[in-house]
Amino acid sequence: MFKFDFGQDIGIDLGTATVIAYVKGKGIVLREPSVVAVDSNTGDVVAVGQEARRMLGRTPGNIVATRPLRDGVISNYTVTEKMLKYFINKVGGRFIFAPRIMICIPSQVTEVEKKAVIDAATQAGARKVYLIEEPLAAAIGAGLDISKPCGNMVVDIGGGTTDIAVISLGGTVISSSLKVAGDKFDEYIVKYVKKKYNMMIGERTAEDLKVNVGCVYPKIQNVEMDIRGRDLITGLPKTVTVHSSEMLEALYEPAMMIVDAVHGVLEKTPPELAADISDRGIYMTGGGCLVDGLDKLLQEKTGISVMIAQDSVSCVALGTGKALDNLDVLEGKVKK
Repeated sequence: MFKFDFGQDIGIDLGTATVIAYVKGKGIVLREPSVVAVDSNTGDVVAVGQEARRMLGRTPGNIVATRPLRDGVISNYTVTEKMLKYFINKVGGRFIFAPRIMICIPSQVTEVEKKAVIDAATQAGARKVYLIEEPLAAAIGAGLDISKPCGNMVVDIGGGTTDIAVISLGGTVISSSLKVAGDKFDEYIVKYVKKKYNMMIGERTAEDLKVNVGCVYPKIQNVEMDIRGRDLITGLPKTVTVHSSEMLEALYEPAMMIVDAVHGVLEKTPPELAADISDRGIYMTGGGCLVDGLDKLLQEKTGISVMIAQDSVSCVALGTGKALDNLDVLEGKVKK
């Protein structure tokens, strides 16, 4: 007796830094960096995901390791399509019927950018593509009951964008999206090290610094980390020790951009919903919210309690998965 798979439902958090896939009934089955290595001579994909990330900044001339998504939107359509196809095949294997796929998008994307996502997923093998806004998916994934007439504020800080939304009755009341998130923090670290130490470091070193000693609120104990890079004066490799107090100096500006954006959304929020948010607090999701002290900084500047959601990195993907379970209910809410 043959067992046919009539096309699984897959939820994809198509992030600038990471792609997370959720399969209905199985949970999260894939978590890979959204990096693709392409042979520039033939156009063939050499590596995708973790393997390609290891190649960033270390490839020969003919192989280019790139991130096909920038600031939350597709910057290289062909490579994104190939990457999606690879991940869909990896997750689902061979389908008799193509899967239905739900993909997360930043809250303020244009119609052209939406169409690019739908087309890329369709070309990659989807039967039907649904789009859901990231803050909405993050709220569902964080376990908030968004169906009630009650205000919930979600700040989703990913790799390319920070999405801020006030959600009530299963929809977004007011939202804002800014292109300041994890990648921007890395950029500020690279600039800071270049200016202070006359040393050039790569994206990966900047990310390691951010994860290990980065902070946006004064730490009780100053921690340090040794990093290596290229001295811009001599051109030779060089090692320096960076302290968390210096990281605070480097990251404070982009962190305040996020705080100001949250403030801006709160200013436009209807008074009844603002009162709800004041009672219930602000929920932070996404990998970018794990930068040390970001929750404390936001709490201090807004006067509202701030909670980091459990498993914040996976919130958007989990929310997409839960939305898949209720496709019929969400059919009216979710953009097609």
